[in-house]
Amino acid sequence: MASSRLVASRLATMASAAPRVARPAIRMPLNTASKRTFTSQKKASPFTSAFQAQKRVQPSTLLQANARNAFANAQARRQYSSELADALVEVSKNVGMGSAAIGLGGAGIGIGLVFAALLVSVSRNPALRGQLFSYAILGFAFVEAIGLFDLMVAMMCKYV
Repeated sequence: MASSRLVASRLATMASAAPRVARPAIRMPLNTASKRTFTSQKKASPFTSAFQAQKRVQPSTLLQANARNAFANAQARRQYSSELADALVEVSKNVGMGSAAIGLGGAGIGIGLVFAALLVSVSRNPALRGQLFSYAILGFAFVEAIGLFDLMVAMMCKYV
């Protein structure tokens, strides 16, 4: 609702500035347009416009309406009520999840590097194969824990 008011006010500003920018070469009298319309339709007053401002409400009625609804459902509603704010929240959730999901690629690279280092070290010293394998399993567990934590953060960004 608030965004439509913002768009309407912007359109009104642009419409009021438009006659200053481009003026018609020929001015038509106003009564020729009324001859082409149906007579059964109600004539619009010369001051009505699609871009008119809304009628102002007295502050006392606004305060009474807000006092009734102030704490009625404070837990259930958000602090904002704009469609634009809702859209920005959804976009930020998606951006956060995407950024956290990029970190999962780092965990995959880390697992690959751990086992690449295991292969290189076993090929250099085969006698330490058991000890190196246990260290590789510890490194794999550490990198996998980081990847799972990153996945948890990504899901929390999107769904919480």
